[in-house]
Amino acid sequence: MKKSNQNLYSVIGASSLGTLIEWYDFYIFGSLATIISEKFFPSGNPTAAFLSTLATFAAGFIVRPFGALVFGRLGDLVGRKYTFLVTLVIMGGSTFCIGLIPGYATFKAAPVVILLLRLLQGLALGGEYGGAATYVAEHAPENRRGYFTSWIQTTATLGLFVSLLVILGCQTLLSKDDFYNWGWRIPFLLSIALVGVSIIIRLKMQESPLFEKLKAEGKVSANPLKESFGHKANLKMVLLALFGATMGQGVVWYTGQFYAQTFLLKTCNLDATQVNTWMGIALLLATPFFVVFGALSDKIGRKTIMLAGMLIALICYRPIFASLYSYADASHKTEIAGKRLSQTTAHIDASTGDSAVIVSTMHTYTDGSVLTETQKKTFAAGTSRDKAIPQVKKSMLLGHMYGSRVVGFIFVLVLFVTMVYGPIAAFLVELFPTHIRYTSMSLPYHIGNGVFGGLVPFIGTLMYEYSKTPANPSGDVLAGLWYPIGIAAACFIIGALYVSTKHQKH
Repeated sequence: MKKSNQNLYSVIGASSLGTLIEWYDFYIFGSLATIISEKFFPSGNPTAAFLSTLATFAAGFIVRPFGALVFGRLGDLVGRKYTFLVTLVIMGGSTFCIGLIPGYATFKAAPVVILLLRLLQGLALGGEYGGAATYVAEHAPENRRGYFTSWIQTTATLGLFVSLLVILGCQTLLSKDDFYNWGWRIPFLLSIALVGVSIIIRLKMQESPLFEKLKAEGKVSANPLKESFGHKANLKMVLLALFGATMGQGVVWYTGQFYAQTFLLKTCNLDATQVNTWMGIALLLATPFFVVFGALSDKIGRKTIMLAGMLIALICYRPIFASLYSYADASHKTEIAGKRLSQTTAHIDASTGDSAVIVSTMHTYTDGSVLTETQKKTFAAGTSRDKAIPQVKKSMLLGHMYGSRVVGFIFVLVLFVTMVYGPIAAFLVELFPTHIRYTSMSLPYHIGNGVFGGLVPFIGTLMYEYSKTPANPSGDVLAGLWYPIGIAAACFIIGALYVSTKHQKH
């Protein structure tokens, strides 16, 4: 028994490490979205450039279902182990290449190349997760699948945490200019070393015992796609898994971990290092709850915990995000008279002859917060005519008193994530029979997470931008939340009415 448990934990460790690295690779792009929008897209309209970056980020999510079909089928035909080795290599290679692409100023095809590499990342991730979850579940005892597969569930949050840690390390060791000019490439380039280590570990793993048994008995599916989606009973389970579980889980996950970050950076204009630090602390504190809720699902059922997480999340989102915004709202702060600093600089671009005037103003408030406003005006060579729309940037560094409050709210948002995401691998694995499990569970998972969830930052930001009118130029800062709230509510109703609480025996 002791040797069996040791083997199980080594399976979990090897599977989790590779999946964590894949998430790390996938999330660096989102964590560095602001700087990527300035490096790889035309600079004339910062909002359009940022939306283009979010759309490219979302493209990686949208193709995940295709990766699930391609690699899921492969996993059900040739085995779990070698399939997710292939996905690991594709993911690592794509991430490394992003770190090598020249900026838009010297390479006009940069947005297209970035998009292609992002699509490869999405395909690879589409094949990875289902394989890892299936592999661990097929090694675990049935009555503890929730607990053992929950370790795989921690990897997504830990992957984001590690990506933030690496970015913060680079920002700390380098000057702001060096990080902006070239240092942001380091997290992408580092990926190749991490993937190399993971490949060595995974090559030593054995194939899943249940798949080996199927193979020995000659029961491996000849056509996993047809059996998964061509048979009415199985197709019904695929649709229930999507609309009654993964769709809501996806939006709760990406609202708690990504939209929250985007909201703090772009809507609240908080300092990036401060936001990443607080996000990292909250993620680290909340991560153990994936295992807590995964283990609890073995006792009281998967559905109860997941639906409770969705319901609490959709009720609490608006109050939580409203509180976060209020901390950064300068109109509610009292500026210290006599501490306002202003500086004007001008320079001429040697290559174009264009001139630029930059006015930087620093406001200090009684609660310790500091707001820096920077306006850049660019004039065509030899004229006083504006060459482009003036660029205005704001960066709020909040006082120390807000640290624990922001971390607390992000922790609660991630806690909702652990409720819906901790039990879901075991839930999906138990819905489908072994011979088509990789294919069947991967598709609803990646449509729910990749499409419905992955679009949260893009659609949320877009809804916020569209809420701005001449009468209300600041817009409704909470407008973007209606998308995840609506999807989570629909999923909760479908899940409560149609998803069975009975454990499927296969």
